[in-house]
Amino acid sequence: MYFIANWKMHGNTKDIERSNSILKLSKLKKYKNHKIIYCPPYTLLKDFYNKVKKSRISIGAQNCHANSDFGPFTGSINSKLIKSTGAKYVIIGHSDNRNQGDNDKNINNKIKSALNENLKVIFCVGEKLNEKKKNLTYSILKKQIVKGLDKINNFENIIIAYEPVWSIGTGLVPKSSELKKNINSIKKILSLLRKSKKINILYGGSVSPDNAKDLLEMVNINGFLVGGASLNAKKFIDIIKKSIN
Repeated sequence: MYFIANWKMHGNTKDIERSNSILKLSKLKKYKNHKIIYCPPYTLLKDFYNKVKKSRISIGAQNCHANSDFGPFTGSINSKLIKSTGAKYVIIGHSDNRNQGDNDKNINNKIKSALNENLKVIFCVGEKLNEKKKNLTYSILKKQIVKGLDKINNFENIIIAYEPVWSIGTGLVPKSSELKKNINSIKKILSLLRKSKKINILYGGSVSPDNAKDLLEMVNINGFLVGGASLNAKKFIDIIKKSIN
């Protein structure tokens, strides 16, 4: 099981102490075979890595530039720079970034860049509310996956996070039948691309201690990408415990 904490644009150095209780949890035998990954802002990557480097917890970035080489890209961070902090993962294709202009081609280049640096990619896909209402979910997922993974062969380092955009930060989660249908759609699309056996699938979107267990009972997934709830260590621990107990 994967438990990925996406802090988005939150946190400073003192907030790294929030991971103390998670560190203790990760040392317990019961949780040793599961993956706990913190994705803080770029400014905290190195400090966070130094905090957890002797533990089972890993660090990831929330995005990266598509260009693999150093260059005149003011304000940008590429995969080489992310790798140099000790981070092992990177989130790519999150709806926050898609809303700011990331398109499937750019996302594909970002994934290639990350894989070239041996980073593990958390590739986000999901439909918007208007697309859901028009019954376009399958075609949107297929487009995002096919174009996002175009000409990529190293699938062992890719994790897919299904995040319906209408669910992120709203408190809404898909109904059981809907979630099953969409996760199965993703598996079908991957199967058509002959990539299904090598990719874990997570769910993200208003994940909380109250619904984590129910979500896992709805459908066979490999864990969660957690946003707001991951900023609260107790809530994040509760999600992990309820998912594994």
